[in-house]
Amino acid sequence: MNPTEKDPLQKRLEITNWILLAILAVGSLLLRSSRFSLGILSGGLISIVNFHWLYHNLLDVFTKHPSQARKALLLRYYIRLTVLAFVLYWIISGNLVDVIGLVIGLSVVVMNIIFTTILALSKKNRIEEVR
Repeated sequence: MNPTEKDPLQKRLEITNWILLAILAVGSLLLRSSRFSLGILSGGLISIVNFHWLYHNLLDVFTKHPSQARKALLLRYYIRLTVLAFVLYWIISGNLVDVIGLVIGLSVVVMNIIFTTILALSKKNRIEEVR
């Protein structure tokens, strides 16, 4: 595999993140208020952007700075965490969205990873293949 090429699993996770977010947002528009849907949409966007940012940080640190990986990774982690905290504080304190919808939206990436893991494990024929 080319180092600049994305792993197929990574591509699949990214595409499924967007599909899951679209399903949740449209479903919430039909069943709940627009404020709740905006919470799901903003939380999903935050979690997907955070996931992309993490991917690029890891790729950059381990390909360009392998000798300083630990220090660089921790610094970038704290920067990402700080930005995420400010964005969430601004959204929640401004009472812009429904908080429950925001939490559901923030869980999009986690739901996708769990779904992908269950799907991958269900395709295994024998218990030895799982290990």
